[in-house]
Amino acid sequence: MSKEAFRDRAAGAVMGAFIGDALGLGPHWYYDLNEMRRDYGDWIDGYTDPRPGRYHEGMKAGQLSQAGFILKLTLRSLVERGRYVEEDFCRRMDVELFPQLNGEPAHGPGGYTSQSIREAWRRRVEKGLPWGQTGGHADTTEAVERTLAIAVRYALDPGRLASAVSKNTVLTQADDVVVSMTVAYCAVLAMLVQGNRLAPDLPGKLMKLVKDGVLPFHAVTRDGFKAPRPGDPDPPRVGRFASPDALLSPGYMATAATDPDIRIEPAWKVSLVYGMPCAIYHMLPAAYYLAARFHDDFESAVLNSLNGGGQNQARTILTGALVGAQVGLSGIPARFLDGLEEGEALVELARKLADQAADQQSPA
Repeated sequence: MSKEAFRDRAAGAVMGAFIGDALGLGPHWYYDLNEMRRDYGDWIDGYTDPRPGRYHEGMKAGQLSQAGFILKLTLRSLVERGRYVEEDFCRRMDVELFPQLNGEPAHGPGGYTSQSIREAWRRRVEKGLPWGQTGGHADTTEAVERTLAIAVRYALDPGRLASAVSKNTVLTQADDVVVSMTVAYCAVLAMLVQGNRLAPDLPGKLMKLVKDGVLPFHAVTRDGFKAPRPGDPDPPRVGRFASPDALLSPGYMATAATDPDIRIEPAWKVSLVYGMPCAIYHMLPAAYYLAARFHDDFESAVLNSLNGGGQNQARTILTGALVGAQVGLSGIPARFLDGLEEGEALVELARKLADQAADQQSPA
């Protein structure tokens, strides 16, 4: 793949996430789909204002939620420092975000602060704990929503990607399963930026990186998932994470999306199949399914994610990044970019990150 194509896919991943965040701002967290249809009609096809009395009240269509705010903060840190510098990221959180929070959910940039960020604020601000002792036990996707920018930056260096994403994730979420699933999503995203498609064969490529010692996942089986032989080391590959299953699951979702005997119709009902709640183990399968099914159709992917209700903002951020990486910035319909507040500035940042990622000689 040419450098120009790589840059296009890298910028598409970042902008897909920003678009997904802004799309979810209005109809966020409707668990009663009939209520969501009454408020927004049978099909939501763009940016919308949040309704009075609901999440993000007072925000306007096309603006970013706090997830988008933190993603932009992470992106700026990466672009301005040329690489992931944890001290710089933490300083920006201390200076740019935490002074705007008070520990309450319905407060802060974007009108709502998620569980893991509230917990990090309490430990950092109220208790005065150092970064590194700020991670809580939320089983949600907040870390994925920002570390996807790190994944794009290190898309050509999966080992450094895994290290940086792990370190950033534990600043707010300490559960090892959440960390492993976050790293796995970022590894998948990097493969898509490299030019791969989210298809059933993708886990095989990821498992090769495990066997080569690049990705820090535990593996017992030999190539092709064959059983260990007598005399093989026990285990042949020990990694930080107890299981490689988080790398395998995208392949099963891709298989379901391409199997003619399996059909979720309409596709937005993927939220009912995999679950509408916020936990990462509900969000990732739905995002993987939609990104595999609509790998070349950004609009269908994000709108089916959005119209599924529940935690549709996180689902659409994750789906938008995965599909944006496959279609590239050039494959994202202009109306989604035009309707995004500060869209031109965000595209410029995304392009700068893509340039850094494409440069093999970028600072380590």
